[in-house]
Order: sequence, then structure tokens, then C-alpha cells
Amino acid sequence: MELWNSTSGSGFILVGILTNTGSPELLCATIAVLYMLALTSNGLLLLVITMDTRLHVPMYLLLGQLSLMDLLFTSVVTPKAFVDFLSRENTISFGGCALQMFLALTLGGAEDLLLAFMAYDRYVAICHPLNYMIFMRPRVCWLMVATSWILASLSALGHTVYTMHFPFCRSLEIRHLLCEIPPLLKLACADTSRYELMLYVTGVTFLLVPLSAIIASYTLILFTVLHMSSSEGRKKALVTCSSHLTVVGMFYGAATFMYVLPSSFHSPKQDNIISVFYTIVTPALNPLIYSLRNKEVMGAVRRVLGKQLLPKQ
Repeated sequence: MELWNSTSGSGFILVGILTNTGSPELLCATIAVLYMLALTSNGLLLLVITMDTRLHVPMYLLLGQLSLMDLLFTSVVTPKAFVDFLSRENTISFGGCALQMFLALTLGGAEDLLLAFMAYDRYVAICHPLNYMIFMRPRVCWLMVATSWILASLSALGHTVYTMHFPFCRSLEIRHLLCEIPPLLKLACADTSRYELMLYVTGVTFLLVPLSAIIASYTLILFTVLHMSSSEGRKKALVTCSSHLTVVGMFYGAATFMYVLPSSFHSPKQDNIISVFYTIVTPALNPLIYSLRNKEVMGAVRRVLGKQLLPKQ
């Protein structure tokens, strides 16, 4: 097979889920609705958290960062997929593929770490309420946010550079919605087994270690909640934690399938469905999961938008 790189070819071809489906128009319309929902809900949540001083507390600072990550994550993938579908032009340049990969890995990795920090925040709030503002003072919160962004971007940069250095074959069809490492490695004309092992180790580190911390945090929270004397306090704690666990389950389930399970368990169709789930569906649902069952957020939305736009039920 002839080799290809950025100098000898015009780009890759993204053969995503909109290309290989029986009813692409219906699927495109569904994705468009979900994307608009993601933009609206995450944008509104960010606006409310920024403008309402009552939400200027650690929990909502971290939630605002989650909305920002979701907003950027879905925008890295979805507009490109729409343009490709409408123009019938599915190509992406070598540099564009590398940039999309870097941004997707950065935002996915940052969200992965942030969810673990959010679990720690809930642990401190419920198990050590008297010391909450000591353990979660503003400097600590911003350090958590900065750590999530910096570690994720460094890991993404390393993986992007190493993945894109491989020589690629003339068959440049990436059977995926976006430029991601697993489907791109299938085009490499070189032995990628060592790198795949390194990718697996990184996936375990970035996914399973934070997930273990989340499980440990919520195990301790559960013991504390069960021993609460106030039924109202127990209910409020369970509602808050159940929302976070729902988001954790959706994100970590999809990411684990993509980056931890061996490639023999994958198929292009499954990967495409999973990619739509964590790049489009999850960012649209996250703010709804957090806000609809949260009286403080809904109250802040009413205060910001006004009672005429969102009358109290």
C-alpha cells in the first residue's frame, strides 16, 4: 500500500453515522435538535451561575465549568458533521483532524477529572459540612479547575502528536463521527501495538482512577446520609447525589467503552453510536439532569429571566 501524510494527500474522509444510516435526514434533524438543546441549556446554566450571586459557591462553580466543557465539546464535533452532511463533502484536512482530536481529548479528559472533583465536593459538603468552606475555599476550587484543564490538555497534546506521526495508508476513510485515536490507528501502516498498550494504560489512569475516587466518595456519602436524623436533609442529599451519579454513569460508560475495552470488542457502527452519545446526547442532558431537580438552580433561573418568562408553578 502507498503511504500518505499531510504533504501527499488532501485530507481524511469522515464516514460518520450520518453517512452510514438508512434515514440520514431524520437522524440529522434529531442531532440538530439535541445540539440546539445543548447550546441553550448549557448556555443558560452558565448565564444563571454567573449572574446570580447566590450560586457563587464551590458546587456551582464546578457545575459551571462542566457546562462550559459540554458546550465546547459538542461544538467541536456537531457543526462539522452538519456542514459535511449538507455539503456532501466529508473531508477533513490533516491539520483539522489533529486539531479536532486535540480539542476532543482535552475536553473529554477535563470533564473526566472534573466529575471526580465534583464528587469530592459533595463528599465534603455532606460528610464534613462544618469544614466545607475550609476544604472548598475559592483557591482550592480554582486549583481543581486548573488541574482538570492542564492535565487533560497535556495528555491530549502527547496523544495527538504521537497518533498523527504514524504513516497512513491510501485508504483514508475514518469510519467515525470525528477524528479519534482508535479509528485513526486502523489506518496506520505501522505496528501500533505498543502505542495501543500505552493508550490502554492512559485510559485506565484517566478513567478508572477518577471513577474509583467517585465510587469511594459516594460510598462514604451513603453511610453518612443513612445516619442522618433529618428526613428532609437526607432527601436533599440523595437528590443532589443522584443527579451527579447519573451524569457520571453516562460519561464514564461511553468513555470506558471507547478507550478501555480492547479493539476486538468494537465495531465501526458501535463506535459511531457511542460517539454520538458522549459528544451530543450527554452534553444536552447534563444541564437538564442537574437543574430540573435542583430548586436553587430553578429559583435562580426565575430570578434571572423574570417571572414573566418562567412563571412559578
